[in-house]
Formats: sequence, C-alpha cells, structure tokens
Amino acid sequence: MMSSNSKRFSVRKLAIVGVLGSISAVLGLTPLGFIPVGPTRATIMHIPVIMGAILEGPIVGALVGLIFGLFSIFQAISNPTPVSFVFLNPLVSVLPRILIGITSYYSYILFKKLGRKSSLVVLIIIWIATLGFLINTLVTQINGYIAGEIMLWKLILTGILILLTFIVGYFSYKRLKDHAVEVVISAGIGTLTNTIGVLSMIYFIYTESFVEKLGLNPDTAGKVILGIGVTNGIPEVIVAMLIVTSVVMSLKKQTR
Repeated sequence: MMSSNSKRFSVRKLAIVGVLGSISAVLGLTPLGFIPVGPTRATIMHIPVIMGAILEGPIVGALVGLIFGLFSIFQAISNPTPVSFVFLNPLVSVLPRILIGITSYYSYILFKKLGRKSSLVVLIIIWIATLGFLINTLVTQINGYIAGEIMLWKLILTGILILLTFIVGYFSYKRLKDHAVEVVISAGIGTLTNTIGVLSMIYFIYTESFVEKLGLNPDTAGKVILGIGVTNGIPEVIVAMLIVTSVVMSLKKQTR
C-alpha cells in the first residue's frame, strides 16, 4: 500500500513538473514571457519554478528550474543574440534556475514558521526599501527630463513600477489572508535568486566579453551589469509577487 501511494505521489509530482516546465517553455517562445523595460526585456519565465516549489516542494521546484535552464540553452542556440553565448554555459543558464526552486521553498517555510507578524515586518521593510528606491529614481529622472537628459518613457515606466509596488503592498497587507505574506516574500526571493544568480555568473565569468558585445566600455562592466539587474530585477520581483501570490492562494483555497 505504501509503495502504491508513493508511486502515485511521484507520478503526480512528475506530471506537475512537466506542466510547469511546459508553461515556462511556452512563455519563452511567446511575448507573454517577457516584459518590455525600455531597450531590455524582463522575464517571467521563472514564475512556474517558484509556484512549483511553494506548492510541491524543493525537488519539484528544482526540476522545473532545470527545464527552464535547459530551455535557455536551447534558445541561445536556436535564436541567438549578441550576448547569447553566455547562456551556453550551464553555470549561467541552469544552476541559478535550479536554485530558484530551492530558495523559494525554504524561504516560504522559514517565514511560515516565523509567523505572520514577523513575516509582515520583513515584507514592510522590503516594500519601503523598494518604494524608496523607485521614488528616488523618479525624482532623479524628473530632474534629468527637465534638463533634456532623460526620455519620457523612463518616467512613465518608473511611475508604473511605483503604482505596482503600492498594489503589491495593499494586497499582501490588507486583502490576502492565511499564508499569503510568506508566498509574497518567497516569490520575491525566488525572483532575486534568478536575477542575482545569472548576473553574478556573467560578471565572474564573462564580464568584459559580455559588455563588449553590448557595445559598451569594458571598464564600466560592473555598473552595466548592476544597472541591468536593477532595471530588470525590480519589475520581475513586483510582477512575480502579484502573479505567484494570486495563483498560489487561489489553488490553496480550492484544495481546502
């Protein structure tokens, strides 16, 4: 009986890995998987990895992350860009994506154990820090726009991000119940794992060649990579918090 239950359990997890992995691949093959952020694109392909980890555990999350990473290699080969060569290295394309499932799950468990009050404190700190950074960025951009140094789309983008940050704070603090706070934090940590992991590997392995392919000065490599992390990372975190929290909490309510 135990063996039969264990087999059904394993088949269920494998099925979920396949479904979420397929969703991640579909997102990568269509515009749905990318958010236009000025001249660059932020991704939401990591979201199925986070959901798999929260709902089914670190192994499922890591396996979905593996599929995400392997698909990144496939994309680098089949649809190359000037900087696609970095994603041919599994340390850049695969390892950080596997770690998404692990950090998402254990951060979810950690904040679940800490309790709602402690988790709310952490969430509020994250929320205030993000909002403060975006408002400071907006003020700087307004001054740059007045001086003719900043384009209007940057102001609009920052304004949208500030609005989304308020939405995340409102829904996570006022509207969502049960373990929603832990889910929000886990979504943010999982997203940062992807952004920081990929860009850190690029920095340590391909710094100069990566920046040169972008047509920029290799001496500014650190600033360029940090700028990409901030520009892409903040929208990715905010969107992941909204999508993951909405989907996970809906599924949890249906299974009660």
